[in-house]
Amino acid sequence: MSLSAPVQSEAVRSASRSAAWRARIQRGVLSPWMQPALIVAGLVPFAWLWVAALTDQLGPNPAEALIRATGDWALRFLCATLAITPLRITLGLPALARLRRTLGLFVAFYALWHLLTYAWFDMGLDLPLILADVAKRPFILVGMVAFALLVPMAATSLNAAIRWMGPVRWRVLHSAIFGIAFLVLLHFFWMRAGKNDFAEVFLYAGVLTVLIGWRILRAYWPRRTAV
Repeated sequence: MSLSAPVQSEAVRSASRSAAWRARIQRGVLSPWMQPALIVAGLVPFAWLWVAALTDQLGPNPAEALIRATGDWALRFLCATLAITPLRITLGLPALARLRRTLGLFVAFYALWHLLTYAWFDMGLDLPLILADVAKRPFILVGMVAFALLVPMAATSLNAAIRWMGPVRWRVLHSAIFGIAFLVLLHFFWMRAGKNDFAEVFLYAGVLTVLIGWRILRAYWPRRTAV
């Protein structure tokens, strides 16, 4: 009896501490400054890239550096967007869902600049040349398809779009994020294959596998245990 009481007391204190930090995070996410702060933080890499480009700090090939960096940031925000649901559920932080839309829009934002910098600096905004390059290089075709799937998702990110489309059709459309993740990885893999440099590819593949695999396990496991 004397041993169980301290154990129970410690368990209560641990639960209380856990509830307290979750409450603090919830309040922080729900505070009015969180969305503006997230937007500013998301724009910092973009601003730094252009300042670096204008001040000649991107190395001997600034055009290639801009193209790759904007693509890298699109992929990072894709990972962050897909991480919201696992974190929200496993940590018991429902307020995190409020951040997903902004992070998803940053995926589209950086993907758009990735496309524009390629079309501008590599192709000189020459449409026939761009189309020929897409037909010639599969990794660019895959990237274009991923961007084409991303556009309607970004365009229907507002609550008004959910009301207009209906929740079911909206969810079906936005489930394209998983196909986009696969296409982006394939685009990244083929791009790096020319230089036999796969370290970052494997890193992002591992992260996305965990984030998508968590969803698959969560969908499958209750059915399995119910049988």
